[in-house]
Amino acid sequence: MLTVLRIQNLALVDHLVWEVGCGLVGVTGETGAGKSVIVGALKLVLGERADKSLIRTGETSCVVEAVFELEESAAVDAVLEEAGLPGCEDGQLILRRVVGERSGRQFVNDSPTTLTMLKALAGRLVDLHGPGEQLSLHSVERQLAMLDAHAGALPAFQKYRDAWQNFTEARALFDELNRSEQAGEAELELLRHKLDEIESAEINLEEMANLEERYQQVSNGSRLAELSGESLGLLEGETGVLSQLGDLQRLARELEKLDAGNGERFAGLGTAVVELEDLEGSLRDYLEDLEVDPEEARRLEERVDRLESLKRKYGPTLEDVVATGEAAAARLDKVENRGERLAELRQELEAAQKVLMEQGRELSKIRKKGAPRLAKEVKGHLRDLGFKQAEFDVNLQRRKEAGPVGYDEVEFQFGPNPGEPLKPLRKIGSSGELARVMLAVKSALADQDRTPLMVFDEIDANVGGEVAAAVGRKMAGLGDAHQVVSITHFPQVAAVAGHHYLVEKVVEKGRTFSRLREVTGKERIAELVRMLGGGGKEAESMAKKLLEIS
Repeated sequence: MLTVLRIQNLALVDHLVWEVGCGLVGVTGETGAGKSVIVGALKLVLGERADKSLIRTGETSCVVEAVFELEESAAVDAVLEEAGLPGCEDGQLILRRVVGERSGRQFVNDSPTTLTMLKALAGRLVDLHGPGEQLSLHSVERQLAMLDAHAGALPAFQKYRDAWQNFTEARALFDELNRSEQAGEAELELLRHKLDEIESAEINLEEMANLEERYQQVSNGSRLAELSGESLGLLEGETGVLSQLGDLQRLARELEKLDAGNGERFAGLGTAVVELEDLEGSLRDYLEDLEVDPEEARRLEERVDRLESLKRKYGPTLEDVVATGEAAAARLDKVENRGERLAELRQELEAAQKVLMEQGRELSKIRKKGAPRLAKEVKGHLRDLGFKQAEFDVNLQRRKEAGPVGYDEVEFQFGPNPGEPLKPLRKIGSSGELARVMLAVKSALADQDRTPLMVFDEIDANVGGEVAAAVGRKMAGLGDAHQVVSITHFPQVAAVAGHHYLVEKVVEKGRTFSRLREVTGKERIAELVRMLGGGGKEAESMAKKLLEIS
């Protein structure tokens, strides 16, 4: 249920914190007092388009916040989790929208979000009906959803939806391949040549580093040998560094014999000699390895040239060359095995269609049984609402082909006058009649409809007397299963509300404000008297009687 609605700087409301009661909540007030602000605020926080002219004069933004307490928040949490938003803590959901002169922001559980997310949550939280809002009854899709809910067909409908998704995916795959043109001989030849050229190269990406290093050695072998030989020449021979270091070691030993302190001075000499001897051995080995086999040189050159050629044609990198080969292989496999794959997809499509038909038959069977029950129950509620001889029918027709919602089409039909043919609801011109039909349908679906909050914005217009009282009783009945907010001009409706709130305009310091407060006792009687159209003891007595009856 909606526990708190906060409004700031919206139209004539500067600041409002409304702690909404449970059951049927009546909202009344004189025309122009600001009752529509309640509905407008709910529409804003549920993602509807913002009219920035509603920002209170002198202010730069307005804020609406709605706090819902949900008995079962799993479905809402799933929507929030998919969007990366925090779930409901202890079942509490907080929606907030800020509308500025230039831009706006919206939040779910204090996290920034989009208007699309608010709209996605709206259908799970609020069912709003007002003048023209009941036109949703014109939608045959909505009517079918109502029938499914009343008939207990939702599990069967979900199975059908799964089968429909599998069927449409199988059909799309089959149609795509079936429409694709077979490749011509020229394309096949090109694909085979490309694939053969790349595969025959036996590209190994890990070999490239060693291959290029070895190729550099072979390509520069003469110069490397020359430089290595000169280096060895400086190290070896009678005048080489190692020979001179040997003489230096001999002199160092003589110096140490004469003065022991020289031992420390020449301590690093032995290490230098060892390192230079290691360098000599390493250079000699390196020089031997540089003796390249001409056959190896030729093979390395051919390998590098081949890979470079492939990189120029399909590169620029070897990774690109490999990817090109994989794409050619996939395309060639698709073309060459097209017939075989088509046969496989045809079998999958036929199997999916068979399951779809089975689930569709089961769903239609449940709907066929449920349609008369729904019609009978709605007809009973219509009797209570003043249509003593009206007829109501749930007309179910078979579609030629399966669709997203099954093999069935439904249309609610209504006939208020005996002897006259029933007409589809979309052809009913009277908003008063349509509003009562909508209330009858909602009453029939009260136990199946899990929407926490229902809002009725003056749907009792164009009715009066006993019919208005019947409308009030139906709303009160809905209040047993839902939280219901009714914005009404009729005392018969306001009197049966569990909570009665009054919206009134006040002028303070030269400015007009809308205020909302709960009325009880004498204040509530006084408001009902006003709604009855006059004062006096007779009106007061009638107001008290209305409260007693409720």
